[in-house]
Amino acid sequence: MDEPVQNEDIHLDGDQTQPTGEIIAALNQNGSSNSIKTEADLDSPTSEFDALFARLSENPHDPEGWKRLIELATNSGEIPKIQKAYDEVLKYYPNTSSAQIAYISHFLNDESTFTEAEQLFIKFLRSSPNVDLWKFYLTYVRRRNTGPSTREIVRKSYDFALSHIGQDKDAGEIYNDYIQFLKAGDASSTWEEQQKMDALRKAYHKAVQIPLDNVERLWSELETFETNLNKITAKKFMSDLSPAHMQARTVLRQLTSHLNGLYPANQGSELFLPSVPKFDAADRSLVGKWKAYLKWEESNPLEIEEKDKHTLVTRIQGVYRKAVIRMRFYGEIWFMAYTWTNTIPGKQDEALAILKSGLEANPSSYLLAFAYAEATELKKDYAEAHSTFEKLITSLSKGLDELEKISPPAANGVPDEPNSSQSTNDSFNSQGSDSKPVKSKKPTELQERRTEYGLAYIMWMRFARRAEGLQSLRKVFAKARKDRWAPWEVYEASALMEYHCFDDKTVASRIFEKGLEYFGDEIDYVCRYLGFLISINDGNNARALFERVIPTFPADRARQLWERWARYEYQYGDLEAAIKLEKRMSEVYPNDPPIKRFAQRHIYLGVDAIAARDLGFAIARRHNAGSTPALGKTETLQSLNAGNTSGAKRPASPDHRGKREDNRNFNEGGTGYKRQRGNQSPSRDRDVPMRDRDRDHRDRDGRDRWGDNRRRFSPAPAPPAGASNWENKERDRDDRDGSRGYGPGGREIKKEESFRGAPPQAQIPPIVSWFVGELPPAASFDGPIFKTEDLMKCFKNAIIPSSGAGGPGGGPPPPRVRSPAPSGPSGYTQHHRGGGGRPPPDYGPYQGPGGGGRGRRY
Repeated sequence: MDEPVQNEDIHLDGDQTQPTGEIIAALNQNGSSNSIKTEADLDSPTSEFDALFARLSENPHDPEGWKRLIELATNSGEIPKIQKAYDEVLKYYPNTSSAQIAYISHFLNDESTFTEAEQLFIKFLRSSPNVDLWKFYLTYVRRRNTGPSTREIVRKSYDFALSHIGQDKDAGEIYNDYIQFLKAGDASSTWEEQQKMDALRKAYHKAVQIPLDNVERLWSELETFETNLNKITAKKFMSDLSPAHMQARTVLRQLTSHLNGLYPANQGSELFLPSVPKFDAADRSLVGKWKAYLKWEESNPLEIEEKDKHTLVTRIQGVYRKAVIRMRFYGEIWFMAYTWTNTIPGKQDEALAILKSGLEANPSSYLLAFAYAEATELKKDYAEAHSTFEKLITSLSKGLDELEKISPPAANGVPDEPNSSQSTNDSFNSQGSDSKPVKSKKPTELQERRTEYGLAYIMWMRFARRAEGLQSLRKVFAKARKDRWAPWEVYEASALMEYHCFDDKTVASRIFEKGLEYFGDEIDYVCRYLGFLISINDGNNARALFERVIPTFPADRARQLWERWARYEYQYGDLEAAIKLEKRMSEVYPNDPPIKRFAQRHIYLGVDAIAARDLGFAIARRHNAGSTPALGKTETLQSLNAGNTSGAKRPASPDHRGKREDNRNFNEGGTGYKRQRGNQSPSRDRDVPMRDRDRDHRDRDGRDRWGDNRRRFSPAPAPPAGASNWENKERDRDDRDGSRGYGPGGREIKKEESFRGAPPQAQIPPIVSWFVGELPPAASFDGPIFKTEDLMKCFKNAIIPSSGAGGPGGGPPPPRVRSPAPSGPSGYTQHHRGGGGRPPPDYGPYQGPGGGGRGRRY
């Protein structure tokens, strides 16, 4: 074996590994199988490579273009071209493990390139949170160190790797390999055997408390391992570790649920390069999932104790490193990583490095640029803060130039003016610098980007004033004046800083006047200038400005300027001037009613008593708030019923029971005899029928409210001798109540009682009455209609199996007795089976105990 190659060791937090210099060719399991070519490639692929490389240098946010570039370099087989392609890819997409592994694999085919492979390992492993790269590195170390004398190097390499990515869910395979490596070690003495067992126990105990993908299998192996050593100590060890292990298993399920939505299932080992977000629904959903996952990790779901806070910090730090790799072009994720890291004592420099890396990936990010500038300002590094603003403005200006080329000519100039047709009542809203008149016309993208561009200059001026004073502020404003993309907001911000921070009205007014030369057609700027003059009590110049600019704007754009000056005249001018101004406004806006201008003259802080009280708007608002526009249920049902009256319905059978059916339909809400109601509220429509039914119930001494009692309830059985008495009671009550009928012919719908002498039945509870009142009427049913006679005939002719025999030996069934149908409700007996087969059913009255064995009443 050759001597190990002397190279720079890997130093991360004090850990180091010492890989030797030889590389076995079999290590290249994930790399390219193409042999390295020494001859020059053809001109055509070379030309395509160079052209694509030049294009990607100008527009690096093209994942498919980078994949094509790597493909061209790999197919060429030339090491310089491969290095050029991968170095450029990893410049814009650092810590992309799939690209790093493929890059290193190209140097494992020739002995002369071993040193380059080792240097790449040293370069990439310093900040990589990806388990795949660490697995590739450990495979390299184990295959390079196969002898007994090199086992210590392999062990240190495993410890080094697990100290960085040991908290990752996918690190379970590394733990398993490490444990198997420890088990395979030879022990020539008792001391070495004890050291081996201690190392195994330490690895097992650490692994089973982490939500690894194979944590349950490692727990089973640990239990077997401890039991084989000592059953007594095994019970103690397992009992102590059980709560942490169960917590890890619970967290594993939650972690898997989070990660399933963050990583595509079919990605595999394919080169993944993040793309610039479009912020569509899919992108917003992905950002939301990442934010939820990161907040969940910050909440310490493993409940790691304070004494092990370093473990928690390492875990969350690895999570954020993976997040900024996958979500490289999302400034919000970078800012979350910075915010969390900045809260960890002693990691402020690392937090600042995160912001700097985020700015390299997103040079046009306002969020990251402002955060980085503030952080450097707090560190008194003013030069770096100035450089940050300069880079931001350069990047934004380049974007505006590109957008100008593809925008229509109308959008290349100043933004469109607002159609300020809406009046405002607040007389103080234009005196502050933070409130901006609302534009009713939607600005173009170029106009929006230009306004946002001015925000960078304003923040730069704020920083310069805070950090270095007036002269630095004026230097930044001088740069903004030379920038053709600087909007009018920059002039206003500079003027207000001069006035509020240095009490210089003269310079502030000169800045406003200078801005008027460039933005004289911007109604918003003119209103802000006018508001500033009013706020410093410079009424003469304010009046002069108003009279100078008001003729330059058409009526539809000048309304807010008229109203702003009118509010000033109303509050601080005399009545004659206010009336003269209203006369001029009436000539410009002849359609405005005089009461509107009169009411605006008597408004203060938005309080308009004339509109609220004299015109009744306050009362109207209260009425509108208390009204319910929904249509009542009864009204809706009446509409449905009215629409169904003309529908074709299957008529009932014309027989002697027709009157009863008609009456039942009336009682159940049918349309045949339903009394038409006037316009009533929904609650009254529901309550009136129930009160009518309750009154009928009380008038009839407890009789049922819902129809023929013979069809609904089964009274107590009467002896056969009482049949005539029952019929007499029926006739007596018919004679007594016949004159109070509501149905055809003056007959009232019969509602029978069980016995005249019995106490009245209990009334239905109010909640049941309400429920029945909520049910739709029978007329709203649009399903199939069956003839009652046909159904009854079917039931009478049906052969129903009888119940079991009444005694052990059974007996012959009683003779079938066909009795006339009783006038009152009656049950029937299901006869028991005997040995004589299935008898026909008996619909006679129930004969009491012993009259046919066990029977069941229906």
